[in-house]
Amino acid sequence: MTVRTRIAPSPTGDPHVGTAYIALFNLAFARQQGGEFILRIEDTDQARSTSESEQMILDSMRWLGLEWDEGPDVGGPHGPYRQSERSEIYAEHTQQLLDNGHAFRCFCSSERLDELRKDQMANKQQLGYDGHCLHLSEEEVARRLESGEPHVVRMKVPREGVCTFNDMLRGQIEIDWAQVDMQVLMKADGMPTYHLANVVDDHLMKITHVLRGEEWINSAPKHQLLYEYFGWEMPHLCHMPLLRNPDKSKLSKRKNPTSILYYQRMGFMPEALLNYLGRMGWSMPDEREKFSRQEMFDAFDIQRVSLGGPVFDTEKLRWLNGLWIREGLDAEAFAERVKEWALNRDYLMPIIPLIQPRVDTFSDVVPLAGFFMAGMLDLDEEQFAHKSLEPEQVRKVLQYALWDLEALRQWEKDAIFQTLNGLSKAMGLKIRDLLAPLFVAISGSAASVSVIESMALLGPDLSRARVRHALGVVGGPSKKEAKRWDKEYRALERD
Repeated sequence: MTVRTRIAPSPTGDPHVGTAYIALFNLAFARQQGGEFILRIEDTDQARSTSESEQMILDSMRWLGLEWDEGPDVGGPHGPYRQSERSEIYAEHTQQLLDNGHAFRCFCSSERLDELRKDQMANKQQLGYDGHCLHLSEEEVARRLESGEPHVVRMKVPREGVCTFNDMLRGQIEIDWAQVDMQVLMKADGMPTYHLANVVDDHLMKITHVLRGEEWINSAPKHQLLYEYFGWEMPHLCHMPLLRNPDKSKLSKRKNPTSILYYQRMGFMPEALLNYLGRMGWSMPDEREKFSRQEMFDAFDIQRVSLGGPVFDTEKLRWLNGLWIREGLDAEAFAERVKEWALNRDYLMPIIPLIQPRVDTFSDVVPLAGFFMAGMLDLDEEQFAHKSLEPEQVRKVLQYALWDLEALRQWEKDAIFQTLNGLSKAMGLKIRDLLAPLFVAISGSAASVSVIESMALLGPDLSRARVRHALGVVGGPSKKEAKRWDKEYRALERD
């Protein structure tokens, strides 16, 4: 048997370090076993998936040195490797489940499901579908289909007994069937949910081992049941511990930069970031902290994974990156890496139109453009003093702008401006006054090149991180203030 593992990211935003972490362990396990590693794109969320995000995922994975044997860009014998191109396959398997009595059509409206959830929460009951459409007659189903009534397809789930499955790290796991929801398999728009597509694709792509985050443990009974319904053998399951913030909460962009592109832009070496991800819950037999990708593959043993939540600490990552720079690069290689990082034509060309009109001599370039090559800026509270804004207004502007920027999905100049312009109107401020604290947060100066265009070039994670850093400098909201500000922010009237 050839070991085959996979990673299946969704192209709905910036490539996440958590995705790279899971991809690394899948790749390491496959290579250590002499197997194959597959990349497929889970783009069933058509409203949020973009081709730009998919390309960023592919580029960032390759930048890290994560290479796949089959995928949407390299092809392979089990394609297509985008779920959006496999609709007929999912429809065929959904019909098979319906024909065999393992699934049913559900016509419940979103309003009914919302009310059901509210009632269950109020009565402290197990949340989940109540089986309302489970026993509709064939005639009733046919009549509703004939009238074009919207519906989804749900899987049937036992209401009694215990589901037992094995995990490579945890051993036998038991979950009561009463806790397992009658999962939607096919949405009303004809696209599959993760659960159906995941099982069908893993089987047809001959995946033998599924290494994924531990947040999927509670979904394993649904997947095991689907394998049984189809008469297939389920792959071996291995649920990896989740990455944590230093405060032990789940890694999130509100507390830690999570985009691979952020670390690339900050000047981290891909070898160091991959090395650090390899240290997340795993260690070399000799416990050394600095090791290459190949050294990890050669020594890899999945049983050395620790289930304690690994902490993604950016300060520890900086220390490790420093080791790679000092010990792994001679002067020639160092110069080449710096050139690749920031002094390359692709990165410099969009910056030139912003600074050239302000330059009299080339020595003016660094003061004007230095912040494009920097990480977190050295700021002090006095820099945020503004003639038209009180100190509390400055703090609110930074916090409200941060919330807006965190919610912004399309990171480009016009979208950033429209978002912040809408915020200025909602707060009753002139746009130039609202942007003033952001100029300092993003560039370190109250007088700089366009802050909107600067954020577009710096990217979402670095821009948000700088605003978050600035908020810490002027003093973020206390717990009491945070609740009040959140309420006021949500009440803002937008155009």
